[in-house]
Amino acid sequence: MSQTIDNAPYTAFHRRLALACSGGPLLDGYILSIVGVALIGMRPDLGLSTAQVSLIGAAALVGMFVGGALFGVLTDKIGREVMYTADLLVMVACSVLSFWVDSVWAIAVLRFVLGMAVAADYPIATSLLAEWLPAKHRGRLLGQQIVAWYAGSVLAYVVGYLFLELAGPGSWRWMLASSTVLCVVFLVIRRGSPESPRWLAANGRVGDAVRVVEKHLGVRVDGRELMPDPAERARRSSGLRLLMTPPYRRRTLFCGLFFLCQVGPLFAMLTFGPQILSSFGMPGGTVMETLGTGLISLVFLLGCYPALRLVDTKGRRPVIVWSFALMTVPLALLGVWPTAPAAVALTALCAYAFLCGGPNVLDWTYPNELFPTEIRATAVGVATSVSRIGAAVGTYLLPLSLTGLGTGPTMLIAAGTTALGLLVCVLWAEETRGTALGAAPAAGRTGTAKTSAVPAQRVPQTARG
Repeated sequence: MSQTIDNAPYTAFHRRLALACSGGPLLDGYILSIVGVALIGMRPDLGLSTAQVSLIGAAALVGMFVGGALFGVLTDKIGREVMYTADLLVMVACSVLSFWVDSVWAIAVLRFVLGMAVAADYPIATSLLAEWLPAKHRGRLLGQQIVAWYAGSVLAYVVGYLFLELAGPGSWRWMLASSTVLCVVFLVIRRGSPESPRWLAANGRVGDAVRVVEKHLGVRVDGRELMPDPAERARRSSGLRLLMTPPYRRRTLFCGLFFLCQVGPLFAMLTFGPQILSSFGMPGGTVMETLGTGLISLVFLLGCYPALRLVDTKGRRPVIVWSFALMTVPLALLGVWPTAPAAVALTALCAYAFLCGGPNVLDWTYPNELFPTEIRATAVGVATSVSRIGAAVGTYLLPLSLTGLGTGPTMLIAAGTTALGLLVCVLWAEETRGTALGAAPAAGRTGTAKTSAVPAQRVPQTARG
């Protein structure tokens, strides 16, 4: 644990790193949302059945399930910096190839690989960011990564709407390929981003860790402060297996299950928003469907802002518990009132979207704060993978459920999934506000371990490099 990093002043370096790390979530939101608009033209052009539409919608999420666990472990073993650019290069290749797809299976395979690359970026980027941030700003800046996700989603609907208006539904190939531009932008922004000093120290490169802290933070740090306890390092070397041993078992289940219960209904609504709104009588047509779903995405984004403040003023646990409790209400309302007017349905879905802000900003904050450096990326990757089980199942089953069961039962299933998330949070959510990174309280406690206010030694300007 490094009090020098935890108590370092917040600088332009942190702001740039936060922007660079936001590329993965922004691309995730864009890539997963643009396909919902592209399907408007893709479905008639390729003659897709309901099952094939579900397959395309779920393919990226299945890829994220595989990629999260696989690349989280790899990131803890070979470092954050090595993987930081490689995943974006894969996204560029898949986005470009999407322009020439001509079959359902080609689309599904490319979406699967895109999902793997996006999931790889979560443990890479959020772990790197968490390991550089001062404790005082960690909750807000990790939470802001999900703001980038919704910004990407809103941007996808804006871009999709413009393509529909200017080029018609037949422009769906351009929609799928448009993520190339964002990938290239973030490749440029990420140039020069440093390795995590905590990872360097945990892997025996203490000298490199000291140099990178002095260069980018402008403070002196004692190498001994960065070095992990040898016994702890040996015990944590089991990686993935350690997540299911005390005291990490419950934390692993908590992070994965609350994430799963949150994003299962959420991703299904974002992917098939037009179909949900039309089931409540929303006027048809590509413009209305796209704008209605885009509005819900915008409300998801807006709901994150009050939550970002609350997680640092009220704490992580009360925010996530109350959010899940309130999120259940509008879904249950639509479940028991499936004939609600379109305006009521849109209002209820917007209320659900706004209330999702609490768990949204804690999706990556919790796993990064609850686990030590040696298994932090692994924990983020596993939580992401588990969550995508729910997202993939929800995305695959939602159109089938709307057709086979109807709107009311579908919304009740979504409400029940959210209520299960509430139960998980009531039983297992811990308070990590103000804790030093890697020093969360023992599992089961709700107190915090505040960081010590140890002043950092400034390095003279000439020594910063």
